[in-house]
Amino acid sequence: MSVIVIEFITVDGIVSDPDGSGGTPAGGWAFRHGRETVAGDKFQLGSVLDDGVMLLGRTTWQLFSRLWPGRDDPFSAKMNAIPKLVASRTLTDTSAWANSRLMEGDLADVVKHETRDVVITGSISVVHTLMTQDLIDEYRLLIFPTVLGAGQRLFPDHTTPTYLQTLSAVQAGAAVLTRFGR
Repeated sequence: MSVIVIEFITVDGIVSDPDGSGGTPAGGWAFRHGRETVAGDKFQLGSVLDDGVMLLGRTTWQLFSRLWPGRDDPFSAKMNAIPKLVASRTLTDTSAWANSRLMEGDLADVVKHETRDVVITGSISVVHTLMTQDLIDEYRLLIFPTVLGAGQRLFPDHTTPTYLQTLSAVQAGAAVLTRFGR
């Protein structure tokens, strides 16, 4: 089992509001580079989408539950079919998106006991929590040639030093997909 974080990210490490749905002044920065840069399996998840589980925070799940169910291309079919765990203290109903269920118990404990690969997309508070527990095995980052200067960062100030190995780096449209592992 591996815990894989996938994120759209700017050169300066910002992950907030890549699609503009958050309404921030610089929001939508990833989508300014064209659909070909963000569409499909850009994170090269492949069979992880068939055999794994997604872990989403409430905000990301609510956004995705409005976007993915109405799509029927092959990648969307995989996104709709994968089991989804939703980490939320306030959400009570996950029926809007198939194969979603509220996570029960402590986040770190649930992840530690999961037997499938876990993919976390967006959901920065979930990512930060698992970072502090040293539970992230791999980061797949689609780095966009954008500098925002402000916003929520993947690696916030005072992050514990972590030394990763570069697994790959390949151009993906206007962005670069990088994979870093333990």
